[in-house]
Amino acid sequence: MPEVAGLAAYLTERLTGRTVAAVHVPGIQALKTFDPPPQALVGRIVDRVDRYGKWLDILTRAGQDRDDDDDSDSEESTLSLVVHLARAGWLRWQEKAPATVPRSPKSPIAVRVVLDDGSAFDLTEAGTRKRLAVHVVRRAGEVPLVASLGPDPLSDEFTPAVLGELLGRRRAQLKGVLRDQSIIAGIGNAYSDEILHAAGMSPFAPTTSLTPEEVSDLHATMQAVLAEALAAAAGKPAAELKDAKRAGMRVHGRAGHECPVCGDVVREVSFADSSLQYCATCQTGGKVLADRRMSRLLR
Repeated sequence: MPEVAGLAAYLTERLTGRTVAAVHVPGIQALKTFDPPPQALVGRIVDRVDRYGKWLDILTRAGQDRDDDDDSDSEESTLSLVVHLARAGWLRWQEKAPATVPRSPKSPIAVRVVLDDGSAFDLTEAGTRKRLAVHVVRRAGEVPLVASLGPDPLSDEFTPAVLGELLGRRRAQLKGVLRDQSIIAGIGNAYSDEILHAAGMSPFAPTTSLTPEEVSDLHATMQAVLAEALAAAAGKPAAELKDAKRAGMRVHGRAGHECPVCGDVVREVSFADSSLQYCATCQTGGKVLADRRMSRLLR
């Protein structure tokens, strides 16, 4: 979420007020909607760029002049390009659009949007597992996964009481709940590792076992870790945001390195398509988590 927020701020500066001149979709597998078509964005003016959890919403309005009392946020006048970059997706900004139009479905470029000043941005995805999701809709809430998002952890409404209520809904592992976008929007795999390390909590702790004091501490730690990451991402160009994220990680992606708090080795638990990193000394009382799917603390 912090990198997507940084990307939204970066795009806000470059897109607001610009008119969409062309849209190319060589990676048709990334496009999840067909009505309206992507070409419906051509000729429209970008009003703003919003973020919902880890989703980007590039909101546009019709290009023709409107009456002063026209509601620019009405469903009839707005059209949004809503994007989830997934694990291997990203946005590449270009001050001058290449002369060659991308056409190959094997290209890492899924979508190219060209603007009226000659600049462009590409939505790209590396690797063979294609999860980049691009929607053209009249409002972001039409995308089911956006509509189902839980509260934003940095919103004023996200209080310790709200967090306690969310954690107490069912008995589950703490790491899994923090990653669940329908419970809390925007944290994901990397920052759940960072939050749990900073809070000194096991990723496999049952959510219903936390005391009110532990919930309050987790809430404060969550907000501090995310606020620090947002500050690190602020003002950086799109090309530098992922490197800034990696540079700020204390345990995530650092298996085998020393824990920056206690000096113990950072350990890893691998699953079918993901992994988590943690410090046994800081988080599990020295107990090592079994490295197998649905692991529990070794006894």
